[in-house]
Amino acid sequence: MRPNHDDRRDNVEKLQDMVQNTLENIEKAEETMAFATAEEREKIKQKNHRREEAIEAMREEIKDEARAREEGYEL
Repeated sequence: MRPNHDDRRDNVEKLQDMVQNTLENIEKAEETMAFATAEEREKIKQKNHRREEAIEAMREEIKDEARAREEGYEL
């Protein structure tokens, strides 16, 4: 059995989709805060903060992947 090779050709696009989905989740969560209890609002704020940190990490990875794409991937 051969291991699958690391196909990174569409990583930038996948990461961009993940960023967009996470931004949409932040927006939806903020909309639900209007109907949430104080405790639920705090949990939503904390979760959105973690989401924002994840977005920053994904954006850094997008830069790395784009740079690797420009330089040519080594499989």
